[in-house]
Amino acid sequence: MQVQLNKNWKTKFFSIWIGQAFSLLGSQIVQFTLIWYLTKETGSATVLATSTLVSLLPNVLLAPFIGALVDRWDRKRIMIIADLLIALVTLILILLFRVGKIQIWHIYLAMFLREFGSTFHWPSMRSSTSLLVPKENMARVEGMNQTIRGLLNVVGPPLAAILLDLTDIHNILAIDIITAFLAVTPLLFVAIPQPAQDQTDNAKSASSLLQDMKLGFRYLKNWKGMLLLTFTATLINFLVNPGFTLTPLLVTQHFQGGAFQLSLVESVFGIGVISGGVLLSTWGGFKKRILTTITAIIGMGGAILLIAFASPSQFNLALAGMLLTGFTNPIVNGSITAIMQTNVKPEMQGRVFTTLNSLANAMSPFSMLIAAPVAEIIGIQGWFLVGGLGCIIMGIFGLLNPDLMNIEEEGQRRQQAEKAS
Repeated sequence: MQVQLNKNWKTKFFSIWIGQAFSLLGSQIVQFTLIWYLTKETGSATVLATSTLVSLLPNVLLAPFIGALVDRWDRKRIMIIADLLIALVTLILILLFRVGKIQIWHIYLAMFLREFGSTFHWPSMRSSTSLLVPKENMARVEGMNQTIRGLLNVVGPPLAAILLDLTDIHNILAIDIITAFLAVTPLLFVAIPQPAQDQTDNAKSASSLLQDMKLGFRYLKNWKGMLLLTFTATLINFLVNPGFTLTPLLVTQHFQGGAFQLSLVESVFGIGVISGGVLLSTWGGFKKRILTTITAIIGMGGAILLIAFASPSQFNLALAGMLLTGFTNPIVNGSITAIMQTNVKPEMQGRVFTTLNSLANAMSPFSMLIAAPVAEIIGIQGWFLVGGLGCIIMGIFGLLNPDLMNIEEEGQRRQQAEKAS
C-alpha cells in the first residue's frame, strides 16, 4: 500500500486537507461568535464555564467508545456524516437566531452536538492520514496541521470580531455551512483506504464494541513505550494548561497590564505556534522522532520558566517565554502524533487517538481544580514554575527511559512480526 501511495498521495491528501482547513476556519468563527454572544448577553462566568464543560463532555465521556467505532466503520463516511451533522446543528442555530427564539440552553446543546460530531471526525481524519501519507512525510504533514491550527487561532477570532461589527449573528454562522460543504466535497471523490478488519467481529454487538474498547486499552497496556508516550502527553496538559488559563490574571495582577498586554501575549503565542509548525513541516524533526518530542518538551519547560521568573518590570521576558512556548507546542504535539500514526496499527489508531484525547481533555478541568487553590497559595507564577520544572523533569526521565526512547524500534519490530505471522 505504501508504494502505491508514493505516486499520487499529495493530490488525494491535500484535496481533503484544504477542505478540512476551511471547515476548521468556519468552526473557529462559530465558536468565537457563540462565546461572545454568551458573554454579551449574560456577563456570567458560570455560563462561560458551563459552555466549556459541555464542549469537553463528548471527548471525556464518549471518546473511548467512539474510537472503537471509528476503527470498525468506514472512516470516510464518518467524516462526511460528522461534517454534515455539525452543519445541521449550525443551521438550526441560524434559524433560532433569525426568528429571535434563541435560548442559552440551545447554545449549550449546540456546543455539545458540534463537539460530539468533532469527536467522531478528529480520530477518523488522524487515522486516515496514516493510510494516505507515506511514513517518511508524516512528521512534515503533522507540522502543517499544527501550523494551520496556529494560523486559524490567530486569524479566526479577529475575523469573527470584525464580522460581528458588520452583520448579524445568523449571517456569520452561515459561513460554517459553506465551509462544511467545502470539506465534504473532496471526500465524495477521494478514496480513503480502510485498515484490515477482523472478520469475526460482530459490528452490531454491544458486547463486541466493549471488547474493541478493551482491546484498545490492552494494546496500550502491553506496549509500555506507547503507554508512557500517552501519559506524557496527558501530563503536559495537566502541567501547562492551568497556567495559560490563569494568564489574564498574570497580566493584570503581576504585570499590571490591560487588554492590550493580554492581546500581545495571545498574539506572540500564536506566532510561536505558526513558526514551530512551519519548522516541523519543512524540517520533519530528527530521524528518531521521539528525540524531537523530548527535546521540545525540555525546551517548552525552559520557556515556561522564563514566564515564571519574569519580574513585574520584565513583561518582555514573559512575552519571549510565551513565544518560545508557542514555538515548541506544535513540535511536541506534531511529533507525538507522527509517532503514533507511523507505529500504531491502522486498525487500532481510532482507539489509541481517542484514548489520548479523552485523557488529555479530562486533565483540563481536573488540573484547574488543583491549580486554582495552589496558585492562591504560591501565586500564579508559582504554577508556571511547577509547569516548567515538571516539563524539564519529564523530558530528562524520557531520555533515560529505554522503553520510551526505543518506541519506534519497538513499533518496527511489531510491524515486522505482524507481517511474518
